[in-house]
Amino acid sequence: MKIIVNGACGRMGAELIKQIDLSPAHELVCGADIRADGGDPRVVKELPQAPDSDVIIDFSHHSCVGELLGYAVRHGIPAVIATTGHTEEEKEIISRAAKSIPVFYSANMSLGVAVLADFARRAAELFPDAEIEIVETHHDRKLDSPSGTALLLADRIKEVRPNARTVCGRSGQGKRDFDEIGIHSLRLGNVVGEHTVILDNGLETLTLTHRAQSRSLFASGALKAAEFLVKQGAGLYDMRAIVE
Repeated sequence: MKIIVNGACGRMGAELIKQIDLSPAHELVCGADIRADGGDPRVVKELPQAPDSDVIIDFSHHSCVGELLGYAVRHGIPAVIATTGHTEEEKEIISRAAKSIPVFYSANMSLGVAVLADFARRAAELFPDAEIEIVETHHDRKLDSPSGTALLLADRIKEVRPNARTVCGRSGQGKRDFDEIGIHSLRLGNVVGEHTVILDNGLETLTLTHRAQSRSLFASGALKAAEFLVKQGAGLYDMRAIVE
């Protein structure tokens, strides 16, 4: 599988390239990044004008999604969007592009998180009288808060709690409303990522937790997503398409 990596100079892009180089089944066509300095001749500042690629994997920044997907649509290349923090307008760009090409979009590329999201949805359905809180912890350099994964978990819960609404943090006076899904963000040191869903109905507490121990799992998940995506037609896909 021939791959273009967008965001090649970032931590995740570099990890992805390392995994591509170690795999005989994958080939790096090139990496693109605005910070490219020529240290690695395979990494350029701009996407190639005549790409020979099966898929693009994006680990850059959410603001690049319009330009990236415009390029992918023009060249008919499937795209894996592995960034987070997209605005509603950017999400609409992703949806429009998926009408022309296969697009894989997930706030988290971990198979374990996909399983956690499914468990959380199922638990919320089985405990309809339980209050639900989500706690997410990441390293102190993470820009978006709450994390895209925390929002993904809340969205999965809302599938069986149609009246639920997310509340990010709490302060001041006022009782908790039952329909709230509280999301709390911690930023500490070098934590790769930890997400906990807590359900409590007053009689018992159920706690579901996923801990990412290495960033390499996100690169591995992105490669799995790419392998899945190149076999699909135009449409919008996520991790549920792989684990369900």
